[in-house]
Amino acid sequence: MRAVVCRELGPLDNVVVEQRDEPVAGPGQVVVSVRAAGVNFVDGLICQGRYQMRPPAPYVPGGEIAGEVASLGDGVTGVQVGDRVMAMTGFGAFAEQVVVSAGSLEPVPDALSFAQAAAFIQSYSTAWFTLARRAALSEGEWVLVLGAGGGIGLAAVDVALALGANVIAAASSEEKLGSARALGVECTIVYEAEDLKARARELSGGGVDVVVDPVGGRHSEPALRATRPFGRFCVVGFASGPIASVPLNQVLLNNRTVVGVDWGAWAFSDQRGNHELLAELLDMVRAGRIHPAVPAERSLEDAASVMTGLLERSVKGKVVLVP
Repeated sequence: MRAVVCRELGPLDNVVVEQRDEPVAGPGQVVVSVRAAGVNFVDGLICQGRYQMRPPAPYVPGGEIAGEVASLGDGVTGVQVGDRVMAMTGFGAFAEQVVVSAGSLEPVPDALSFAQAAAFIQSYSTAWFTLARRAALSEGEWVLVLGAGGGIGLAAVDVALALGANVIAAASSEEKLGSARALGVECTIVYEAEDLKARARELSGGGVDVVVDPVGGRHSEPALRATRPFGRFCVVGFASGPIASVPLNQVLLNNRTVVGVDWGAWAFSDQRGNHELLAELLDMVRAGRIHPAVPAERSLEDAASVMTGLLERSVKGKVVLVP
């Protein structure tokens, strides 16, 4: 089978497509024929050796797939060959086939294509964990979403709207805000051209209740200052690169709360809780309450260029690799 292989951690020139043996399902496992594999910001970081997780190379990157069950290992029940499924794989997703634990599979709702399903779990689980679990967002509150042109940002916009919040979508350019507007957002900020703090306060009538920040860097402090007293500032990631240093007096003086969000670590430590979280999200898909965007589709040969684009923040929305 064809698979994307990171031969050595470092420059993404080390990422190539190779022929590998087809995988075989062990006890409790299934082989999934991959119809789409989601590409995420973290995939490029791992390939470059810039993430806390450093797999031994060579390895097949990618941790999010949707496809069809191709074969079953011993003892597998509740799933059949040909079923449409989605899963987080850890690694190995950028390939024509991958072995997955049967217990990690979720059925793909009829409302989602394989491409949508492959780009769904990480982004939407992070957004739901942030807003429903960590920030306890209430209907009618104001939410400022940074990086609203990216996968997690767009998912946060969609989830916040579904929860009845007033949403301000912020991104680096007008072009990147198009998808947020398509979801129904009316309030937007181009933070490379506007005063983020002043504009967010103006739009929200004095300050936002919740900030979702997957970007970090120089936009974190003005976003924190745009938060009203007793607001919650959610630290989701650092897509811009630098980890912001914020003045803690801005937390103290306004009784603000800084909330750390690491969905991946939580999901690994509480697999039952994560299964319940994902079930809630899939119910919302079936009910038409959330509306995952259709991602761009690229070939396995484009894996390195897609990861480069994500790291350089030149990619809009989500991208999947289609074997």
